[in-house]
Amino acid sequence: MKYDFTTRVNRLAQNSSKWMSMKKLNPEVAQGVVPLSVADMELLNPPEITEGLKRFLDQRILGYTNPSEEYFEQTCRWMQQRHHWTVEKDWIVLLPGVVTAINVAVRSFVKPKEKVAILTPVYYPFRRTIEACGCETVTSSLINENGHYRIDFEDLQVKLADPQVKMLIFCSPHNPVGRVWTEQELRQVGELCLKHDVLIVSDEIHFDLILPGHQHTVFATLSDALRDRMIVCTSVSKTFNLAGMQCSNIIIANAQLREQYQQTMRLFVNGHLNIMAYEAATLAYRHCGDWLDQLLELLDRNRQCAEEFFHTHFPNAVVSPLEGTYLLWVDLRAYFRDEKELEDFMIHKAQLFLDEGALFGEEGKGFERINLACPTDLLQESLQRMADAFQ
Repeated sequence: MKYDFTTRVNRLAQNSSKWMSMKKLNPEVAQGVVPLSVADMELLNPPEITEGLKRFLDQRILGYTNPSEEYFEQTCRWMQQRHHWTVEKDWIVLLPGVVTAINVAVRSFVKPKEKVAILTPVYYPFRRTIEACGCETVTSSLINENGHYRIDFEDLQVKLADPQVKMLIFCSPHNPVGRVWTEQELRQVGELCLKHDVLIVSDEIHFDLILPGHQHTVFATLSDALRDRMIVCTSVSKTFNLAGMQCSNIIIANAQLREQYQQTMRLFVNGHLNIMAYEAATLAYRHCGDWLDQLLELLDRNRQCAEEFFHTHFPNAVVSPLEGTYLLWVDLRAYFRDEKELEDFMIHKAQLFLDEGALFGEEGKGFERINLACPTDLLQESLQRMADAFQ
C-alpha cells in the first residue's frame, strides 16, 4: 500500500499547540504558513490507526481501562523485531510521556541539591526537569567539528567522577544534533557510568526514526550490567505521530529500581493511561511497520532537499549530518549577528517558525532546528520564504 505523505491539514482549527504558538508569535502570519518547530508531524496519521480507533469507539465504554495482553505482546514484538531487544512484559512501566518519565526518575533516585549530567546542546526539558526537582544540572558540551558532533569523553569522565552526580540523562538518537551514537560510543559512556555508579536514563523516543546508512543500538542491550543500571524511555508518539495520545513505555529491567520508580510514580501520576492510547499504540505496533518504512524514505528525501537548499542559498551555513530523528540542526551564525536577530528574521520576515537553537543550551545560539516531517513541497515552500526574505 502506498501511503499519503502529501496532504496538508490546517491544524489551527484543531488547536494544535505549535500552530497556536505560531499565531501568538506573529498574529499577522500569512495564510498557508505551517510551523516546522515542535516535534510532531505535519502528516496524516497511518489510516490503520485512525480507522481502527473508529471501530474501537463503536464497541467500548470509555471508563478506567487497563492495557490488554495484546498491548504488551505487540510492544514486546516490536522491540524484538525492530531493535533485537528482548523485553519482558513486567519490565514495562506505562506513563503519559517521556518528560513525565524523566521527572519521576529524577525524583526517585536523585536527592535535592544532588547533580544530574546532560550532554549539551540537548532537548531543553531535561534541564527544566532537573531543576524543577531541586537538583543541579551538570553539562558536558558535545564537540562540534564542522557540524558533526561527538562526545567529549575526557570532560564527561571528569563530570561523572563527581560523587554528587547521581544520574546521566542521555539522548539517543540525539535531539537536536541528529547523531545516532555508535555501539563503541555507547560502550564508552556506559563504562564511565558503571565506574562512577551513575544511573543512566536513556531517552530513546526517536529510536525508530533512523535514516539509511545508520543503525540504532538500544543502550540496554550492550550488557547485563548496563541493563540493570538503566531506565530506557520509549514511545509510539514520535514514530507514528501520536503525541496527543500520551502513551510511553518506560523499560526498567532491574526489579528493585522498577519498584522504587513505581513508588514515586504513584505519588504523582494516575495509574491509568487514556483508553485510546492503549489501542492506538497496539494498532501502530501491529499494523504500521510499512507506513514507518515509507515515512523514513520521505524523511531522507526531505533531508536531501534541505541540504541542497542551504548549499545553494546559504552556502556558509553548516548543516549537521542527519542520522536519526526528523529534526535537522543548522548553524546560521555566518549570516546573523546574534540569536535575537536570527529569531526576528525567522518570525517576522521569513515567517518560518522553527525551534530556536538557544532553547537547547548556550551551544545552540545562532542555530535552528527544522522539523522535516512534512510534505516535501511544503518544506520547499517554507525554505524558499527564508531565501526570499534574506534577499
